[in-house]
Amino acid sequence: MEIEKNIELEIKDRLGNWKTIIEKYKKPSSKKATLQIITTFLPYLGLWLLMYLVYPISAWLTLLLAVINAFFLVRIFIIQHDCGHQSFTKSKKANNIIGTVCSLFSSIPYKYWAKVHNHHHGHTGQLEERDIGDINFLTVNEFRQRGKWARFRYRVFRHPLILFIVVPIFYFTISNRIPIAKEFRGMVSRIKWSQIKNNTLILSLYLLVAYLVGWKRFFFIQLSTIFLFSIIAFWFFYIQHTHETAYHNWKKNWDFLLASIRGSSYYKLPKVFQWLTGNIGFHHVHHLSSLIPNYNLETCVKENPILNKYTNIITFRESLKSMNAKLWDEQRKKLISFKEFYQLEKMNFSY
Repeated sequence: MEIEKNIELEIKDRLGNWKTIIEKYKKPSSKKATLQIITTFLPYLGLWLLMYLVYPISAWLTLLLAVINAFFLVRIFIIQHDCGHQSFTKSKKANNIIGTVCSLFSSIPYKYWAKVHNHHHGHTGQLEERDIGDINFLTVNEFRQRGKWARFRYRVFRHPLILFIVVPIFYFTISNRIPIAKEFRGMVSRIKWSQIKNNTLILSLYLLVAYLVGWKRFFFIQLSTIFLFSIIAFWFFYIQHTHETAYHNWKKNWDFLLASIRGSSYYKLPKVFQWLTGNIGFHHVHHLSSLIPNYNLETCVKENPILNKYTNIITFRESLKSMNAKLWDEQRKKLISFKEFYQLEKMNFSY
């Protein structure tokens, strides 16, 4: 606890000028944005066509290609994500057009998701807002107060097979189709109408293409790609805020800088996967400013290594350990496993 407090004080001292550090990286580049669109959409469409041609020969080979194309769909979604932050290009109109086009591929409604996600950026790490734009969890005290049935339900929810397969399917098929985000009081009708329009556009396009190329072939290719994309995207949502030095606090004690630097991870991936995932692994810098386009994140980190000094840098292998993180221990300021919880309970009971 004392060590963590000292680190937090050091962060505030050493990174007190963080706004100045990141300012120049917030400038969008039309050249970089155009290049990213070309190097993302052309491979995706090319692989989609190849899957279409291969499907009559082998459904399994089609699924193998879907794994690769799911990563290009992640890259498309990162463009949509940046457009939702109004950071991809200088033009708000261009961002909204590009973001809407991307949503036709990702199947995630553009404006609705952007609204929820921007709320997450403004409240990340706040325990009162943990269920908005993030993966919900319980604190140790909350879990302790739950009855047997409630504990069982939560344990089922946090099981990897449920959390990383069932939940993404629910998220993509239900959460993004029905406006249930509770924070939009007073804006529900406008948000709802935006979501309905975007979902109607997505469905209409899918039905049209399915009619033209064949229902069975289209939905096999599209749904398998989206399903794999949803698992990859959900894993990134999870690992970006579920790690050893995670930061969570109640609003009255919450700090934006700490929530960004300590609460978000630097997911250090091989170059090819960093590229395919649109540099979103530099999540600590992205949370410092969502106005930094994804294509400027790496440069920002390379030119300012101090931004990495206090964040949790994790590799893929190390990130797998985060699946054991189940509960937020407010006293020790860390995420713990169910096993650790019951060990603590046993120790407390023995005293």
